[in-house]
Amino acid sequence: MSMPEHKTPDTRSAGRADARLTVWFDGSCPLCRREIALFRRLDRRGAIHFEDVSQPGAGCPLDRADLLARFHAREKGQPVVSGAAAFAAIWRAIPVLRPAGELARIPVLLWLLERLYVAFLKIRPRLQSLFR
Repeated sequence: MSMPEHKTPDTRSAGRADARLTVWFDGSCPLCRREIALFRRLDRRGAIHFEDVSQPGAGCPLDRADLLARFHAREKGQPVVSGAAAFAAIWRAIPVLRPAGELARIPVLLWLLERLYVAFLKIRPRLQSLFR
């Protein structure tokens, strides 16, 4: 009788269709790549599937231009969210960041985080040039 094979979770979760969370990001953006690299390191359980929408053939549930302009995510069984709500979803999927993700469920806090995200988007092009 052979022992059942134990599968180690894919810590990069790059190709996990069964992940609890799917994240769409702009892999051509140096800031985004750094952020995603950090989230991949923190996602030790493989709960997140990262989809680089800058690559041809990437699975895009929305208009590709929209996915490149703002950060998007979808928790299993939920609608796609963007901006601060997408970051909060990532935080909830990573145990060490989960408390911040739960706090972001408070409407006024999520509203404030979204305002900060929109302000960041305005300076993002200048920041990208610094990281290239």
